[in-house]
Amino acid sequence: MTFTVLVPARLASTRLPNKPLADLGGLPMVVRVAEQARKSRAERVVVAADDRRIAEACEAQGIEVVMTRTDHATGSDRLAEACEQLGLDGADVVVNVQGDEPLIEPALIDACADVLLGSIGCVMSTAAHPIEDIAEFTSTNVVKVVCDNNRRALYFSRAPLPWWRDGYRDGVTALSTPAPLRHIGIYGYHAGFLRRFPTLEQSPLENIESLEQLRVLWHGERIAVHVTNTRPGPGVDTPEDLARVREHYAALKG
Repeated sequence: MTFTVLVPARLASTRLPNKPLADLGGLPMVVRVAEQARKSRAERVVVAADDRRIAEACEAQGIEVVMTRTDHATGSDRLAEACEQLGLDGADVVVNVQGDEPLIEPALIDACADVLLGSIGCVMSTAAHPIEDIAEFTSTNVVKVVCDNNRRALYFSRAPLPWWRDGYRDGVTALSTPAPLRHIGIYGYHAGFLRRFPTLEQSPLENIESLEQLRVLWHGERIAVHVTNTRPGPGVDTPEDLARVREHYAALKG
Protein backbone atom coordinates (compact mmCIF):
# COMPACT_ATOMS: atom_id res chain seq x y z
CA MET A 1 0.00 0.00 0.00
CA THR A 2 1.21 3.52 -0.76
CA PHE A 3 1.72 6.30 1.75
CA THR A 4 2.37 10.03 1.86
CA VAL A 5 5.16 11.78 3.75
CA LEU A 6 4.28 15.14 5.28
CA VAL A 7 7.07 17.43 6.50
CA PRO A 8 5.82 20.20 8.84
CA ALA A 9 8.01 23.29 8.53
CA ARG A 10 7.55 26.25 10.86
CA LEU A 11 9.78 29.28 10.35
CA ALA A 12 9.75 30.56 13.92
CA SER A 13 12.14 28.86 16.35
CA THR A 14 13.32 30.14 19.71
CA ARG A 15 16.73 28.45 19.57
CA LEU A 16 17.34 28.52 15.82
CA PRO A 17 15.50 31.33 13.98
CA ASN A 18 14.59 30.45 10.38
CA LYS A 19 15.68 26.84 11.00
CA PRO A 20 13.95 25.29 7.95
CA LEU A 21 16.00 27.60 5.72
CA ALA A 22 19.36 26.94 7.39
CA ASP A 23 21.96 26.18 4.72
CA LEU A 24 23.20 22.59 4.61
CA GLY A 25 25.73 22.07 1.87
CA GLY A 26 24.09 24.60 -0.43
CA LEU A 27 20.45 23.66 0.15
CA PRO A 28 17.93 24.65 2.85
CA MET A 29 17.39 22.13 5.63
CA VAL A 30 13.74 21.54 4.71
CA VAL A 31 14.82 20.62 1.18
CA ARG A 32 17.40 18.16 2.54
CA VAL A 33 14.68 16.52 4.65
CA ALA A 34 12.34 16.23 1.66
CA GLU A 35 15.16 14.79 -0.46
CA GLN A 36 15.73 12.03 2.12
CA ALA A 37 12.00 11.32 2.29
CA ARG A 38 11.90 10.97 -1.50
CA LYS A 39 14.32 8.04 -1.20
CA SER A 40 11.67 6.11 0.75
CA ARG A 41 8.80 4.21 -0.87
CA ALA A 42 6.45 7.15 -0.33
CA GLU A 43 4.19 7.89 -3.27
CA ARG A 44 4.22 11.58 -2.39
CA VAL A 45 6.34 13.93 -0.26
CA VAL A 46 4.74 17.23 0.72
CA VAL A 47 6.07 20.04 2.90
CA ALA A 48 3.46 21.75 5.12
CA ALA A 49 4.82 25.29 5.40
CA ASP A 50 3.71 28.32 7.40
CA ASP A 51 5.71 30.96 5.48
CA ARG A 52 6.07 31.79 1.80
CA ARG A 53 9.87 31.77 2.10
CA ILE A 54 9.76 28.07 2.96
CA ALA A 55 7.37 27.41 0.09
CA GLU A 56 9.58 29.26 -2.38
CA ALA A 57 12.68 27.35 -1.25
CA CYS A 58 10.84 24.05 -1.80
CA GLU A 59 9.29 25.03 -5.11
CA ALA A 60 12.72 26.05 -6.43
CA GLN A 61 13.79 22.41 -5.98
CA GLY A 62 10.60 20.87 -7.36
CA ILE A 63 9.24 19.84 -3.96
CA GLU A 64 5.48 19.88 -3.43
CA VAL A 65 4.32 22.24 -0.70
CA VAL A 66 1.05 23.36 0.88
CA MET A 67 0.61 26.55 2.86
CA THR A 68 -0.84 26.12 6.35
CA ARG A 69 -1.89 28.58 9.03
CA THR A 70 0.72 30.29 11.17
CA ASP A 71 -1.20 29.92 14.44
CA HIS A 72 -1.20 26.13 14.85
CA ALA A 73 -0.39 25.10 18.41
CA THR A 74 1.27 21.81 17.43
CA GLY A 75 2.79 20.06 14.45
CA SER A 76 -0.12 17.60 14.46
CA ASP A 77 -2.54 20.49 13.96
CA ARG A 78 -0.51 21.61 10.95
CA LEU A 79 -0.49 18.10 9.52
CA ALA A 80 -4.24 17.77 10.00
CA GLU A 81 -4.77 20.91 7.93
CA ALA A 82 -2.40 19.58 5.26
CA CYS A 83 -4.38 16.30 5.13
CA GLU A 84 -7.56 18.26 4.58
CA GLN A 85 -6.01 20.30 1.77
CA LEU A 86 -4.63 17.17 0.09
CA GLY A 87 -7.88 15.23 0.46
CA LEU A 88 -6.29 12.51 2.62
CA ASP A 89 -8.72 10.72 4.90
CA GLY A 90 -9.84 7.38 6.26
CA ALA A 91 -7.26 4.61 6.02
CA ASP A 92 -4.78 6.66 3.95
CA VAL A 93 -1.35 6.38 5.59
CA VAL A 94 0.67 9.49 6.40
CA VAL A 95 4.21 9.50 7.81
CA ASN A 96 5.26 12.64 9.64
CA VAL A 97 8.95 13.35 9.07
CA GLN A 98 10.12 16.27 11.20
CA GLY A 99 11.53 19.22 9.30
CA ASP A 100 14.74 19.21 11.34
CA GLU A 101 15.80 15.63 10.51
CA PRO A 102 17.92 16.03 7.36
CA LEU A 103 19.81 12.76 7.96
CA ILE A 104 16.78 10.53 8.53
CA GLU A 105 17.11 7.08 6.98
CA PRO A 106 14.57 6.37 4.21
CA ALA A 107 14.31 2.78 5.50
CA LEU A 108 13.03 4.11 8.84
CA ILE A 109 10.28 6.02 7.03
CA ASP A 110 9.26 2.85 5.21
CA ALA A 111 9.32 0.83 8.44
CA CYS A 112 7.07 3.35 10.20
CA ALA A 113 4.50 3.01 7.40
CA ASP A 114 4.82 -0.78 7.29
CA VAL A 115 4.33 -1.31 11.03
CA LEU A 116 1.15 0.77 10.97
CA LEU A 117 -0.24 -1.14 8.02
CA GLY A 118 0.54 -4.42 9.76
CA SER A 119 -0.91 -3.50 13.16
CA ILE A 120 -4.67 -4.06 13.32
CA GLY A 121 -6.36 -1.69 15.73
CA CYS A 122 -3.56 0.89 15.79
CA VAL A 123 -4.22 4.44 14.62
CA MET A 124 -0.58 5.51 14.81
CA SER A 125 2.95 4.15 14.62
CA THR A 126 6.36 5.36 15.73
CA ALA A 127 9.87 3.99 16.26
CA ALA A 128 12.40 3.33 18.99
CA HIS A 129 15.89 1.90 19.48
CA PRO A 130 17.65 0.23 22.44
CA ILE A 131 19.46 2.55 24.85
CA GLU A 132 23.08 1.61 25.53
CA ASP A 133 24.22 4.69 27.48
CA ILE A 134 23.34 5.33 31.13
CA ALA A 135 23.45 9.11 30.73
CA GLU A 136 20.96 8.83 27.88
CA PHE A 137 18.67 6.65 29.96
CA THR A 138 18.60 9.07 32.90
CA SER A 139 18.32 12.26 30.81
CA THR A 140 14.94 14.00 30.90
CA ASN A 141 15.64 15.26 27.37
CA VAL A 142 15.50 11.66 26.11
CA VAL A 143 12.00 10.23 25.74
CA LYS A 144 11.60 6.57 26.66
CA VAL A 145 8.84 4.20 25.55
CA VAL A 146 7.68 0.93 27.09
CA CYS A 147 5.77 -1.58 24.96
CA ASP A 148 3.55 -4.62 25.36
CA ASN A 149 4.25 -8.06 23.90
CA ASN A 150 2.97 -6.95 20.48
CA ARG A 151 5.20 -3.86 20.48
CA ARG A 152 2.37 -1.46 21.08
CA ALA A 153 3.17 1.51 23.25
CA LEU A 154 2.12 1.33 26.89
CA TYR A 155 3.61 4.67 27.92
CA PHE A 156 6.06 7.39 26.89
CA SER A 157 8.03 9.32 29.49
CA ARG A 158 10.98 11.61 30.07
CA ALA A 159 11.67 9.62 33.23
CA PRO A 160 13.99 6.58 33.14
CA LEU A 161 11.61 3.71 32.33
CA PRO A 162 11.28 0.86 32.97
CA TRP A 163 12.66 1.24 36.49
CA TRP A 164 14.71 -1.80 37.55
CA ARG A 165 13.60 -2.20 41.15
CA ASP A 166 16.55 -4.25 42.38
CA GLY A 167 19.23 -3.10 39.96
CA TYR A 168 18.67 0.63 40.51
CA ARG A 169 18.37 0.49 44.29
CA ASP A 170 21.74 2.24 44.71
CA GLY A 171 21.58 4.31 41.53
CA VAL A 172 21.75 3.58 37.82
CA THR A 173 25.12 1.95 37.25
CA ALA A 174 24.04 -0.56 34.57
CA LEU A 175 21.07 -0.94 32.27
CA SER A 176 18.40 -3.59 32.55
CA THR A 177 17.91 -6.51 30.16
CA PRO A 178 16.20 -6.24 27.77
CA ALA A 179 17.52 -2.73 27.15
CA PRO A 180 15.20 0.24 27.68
CA LEU A 181 13.97 1.91 24.50
CA ARG A 182 14.57 5.45 23.32
CA HIS A 183 11.69 6.93 21.38
CA ILE A 184 12.45 8.22 17.88
CA GLY A 185 10.34 11.20 16.84
CA ILE A 186 8.81 9.86 13.64
CA TYR A 187 5.11 9.07 13.38
CA GLY A 188 2.79 7.22 11.05
CA TYR A 189 -0.96 7.93 11.08
CA HIS A 190 -4.13 6.81 9.47
CA ALA A 191 -5.17 10.12 7.93
CA GLY A 192 -8.68 9.90 9.33
CA PHE A 193 -7.30 9.76 12.86
CA LEU A 194 -4.78 12.53 12.17
CA ARG A 195 -7.60 14.82 11.07
CA ARG A 196 -9.51 13.91 14.26
CA PHE A 197 -6.55 14.24 16.62
CA PRO A 198 -6.68 18.05 17.10
CA THR A 199 -10.30 17.74 18.26
CA LEU A 200 -9.39 15.38 21.13
CA GLU A 201 -9.20 16.89 24.59
CA GLN A 202 -5.64 17.29 25.87
CA SER A 203 -4.70 14.82 28.58
CA PRO A 204 -3.21 15.67 31.98
CA LEU A 205 -0.30 13.30 31.27
CA GLU A 206 0.40 15.07 27.99
CA ASN A 207 0.67 18.38 29.81
CA ILE A 208 2.80 16.99 32.64
CA GLU A 209 5.30 15.22 30.39
CA SER A 210 5.01 17.70 27.52
CA LEU A 211 4.55 14.76 25.14
CA GLU A 212 1.74 15.08 22.62
CA GLN A 213 1.57 11.35 21.87
CA LEU A 214 0.25 10.68 25.38
CA ARG A 215 -3.05 12.21 24.28
CA VAL A 216 -3.49 9.24 21.95
CA LEU A 217 -3.00 6.68 24.72
CA TRP A 218 -5.15 8.71 27.15
CA HIS A 219 -8.10 8.40 24.77
CA GLY A 220 -7.67 4.63 24.51
CA GLU A 221 -6.10 4.50 21.05
CA ARG A 222 -3.10 2.33 20.20
CA ILE A 223 0.33 3.18 18.81
CA ALA A 224 2.46 0.52 17.09
CA VAL A 225 6.22 0.75 17.69
CA HIS A 226 8.91 -0.30 15.22
CA VAL A 227 12.10 -1.21 17.11
CA THR A 228 15.34 -0.80 15.21
CA ASN A 229 18.90 -1.46 16.31
CA THR A 230 20.10 1.47 14.20
CA ARG A 231 20.40 4.87 15.83
CA PRO A 232 18.89 7.64 13.71
CA GLY A 233 21.04 10.41 12.31
CA PRO A 234 21.28 13.54 14.47
CA GLY A 235 18.45 16.04 14.33
CA VAL A 236 18.92 19.80 14.54
CA ASP A 237 17.63 21.46 17.71
CA THR A 238 20.54 23.72 18.72
CA PRO A 239 23.32 25.74 17.05
CA GLU A 240 25.71 22.95 18.07
CA ASP A 241 23.55 20.38 16.27
CA LEU A 242 23.51 22.57 13.18
CA ALA A 243 27.29 22.83 13.19
CA ARG A 244 27.65 19.02 13.40
CA VAL A 245 25.25 18.41 10.52
CA ARG A 246 26.99 21.06 8.42
CA GLU A 247 30.25 19.20 9.01
CA HIS A 248 28.57 16.07 7.65
CA TYR A 249 27.62 17.80 4.38
CA ALA A 250 31.02 19.45 4.12
CA ALA A 251 32.65 16.02 4.40
CA LEU A 252 30.44 14.71 1.58
CA LYS A 253 31.65 17.50 -0.66
CA GLY A 254 35.26 16.93 0.34
